[in-house]
Amino acid sequence: MAKLKPLLPSLREKKRYLAFEVIVKEQSLFSEGNNIKKSRFRHISKKQISWLDIKIAVKEAIHKHIGRTGLADAGILFVKNNSNKAVLRTSNNTLNKVKASLIFIKKINNDSVIVRTITASGVLNKAVACIEG
Repeated sequence: MAKLKPLLPSLREKKRYLAFEVIVKEQSLFSEGNNIKKSRFRHISKKQISWLDIKIAVKEAIHKHIGRTGLADAGILFVKNNSNKAVLRTSNNTLNKVKASLIFIKKINNDSVIVRTITASGVLNKAVACIEG
């Protein structure tokens, strides 16, 4: 049986690594006259969110923002995590769409969160260094 020829580098899917962090906010109340309002991310909590919950929230946000075919085109793969920081792999064509999707994550397990992109890189070691250092 004939062996298949390897795919040329110019035809391979190009990868980008996106490092991001999940910041959990404390909910503190303050009164203003007769109204009680929630503060807007004044206090950042040290609370940790489970890795599985972060993965589910990210995939759901991408699915809602760019759809099922967009999620398939993006080729999302979670590479590494470090407490509330993580690295995911995506294709270079959908990098900006994936970044935009992360903005729409507001709550994970009834905790108010902010998802902040740290860096996007074409080299895995550089992205991992950003979440570890």
